[in-house]
Amino acid sequence: MTPHEYFAPQPTSTSELPDPVPLLRSLTHGVLEVLAGVREVDQLARWFSEEAFRSLVTRANLSARARSARGVAPARPTFEIRALRVSEPLDGVIEAVVVVAGPGRTRAVAVRLEGIDRRWRATSLAIL
Repeated sequence: MTPHEYFAPQPTSTSELPDPVPLLRSLTHGVLEVLAGVREVDQLARWFSEEAFRSLVTRANLSARARSARGVAPARPTFEIRALRVSEPLDGVIEAVVVVAGPGRTRAVAVRLEGIDRRWRATSLAIL
């Protein structure tokens, strides 16, 4: 094994990782708070891959601009997790959909978690 391979992120098997459901709930809650403007996006950085985190930062900035243009102050979102569906297409990879109901609309949050360096990291996130 070369030094580059040794120090590169190492894939981790699902059997060596904790249950992903609590993390999926927490990430969903945190992401919705970030988009509502009541949580700093940096608080979620350790749970995201670099590309997914950049995408979340961009989306948070767009949400902040939209709130500013409408003159709406940030407010803590109220929502309920209605359903959580998890599948495992590959060992060490979880794809999940979290259905979230708020006062005005119901949304789906799609998340892909990958086991990297003995912990789950979100490598993709989409809010529909």
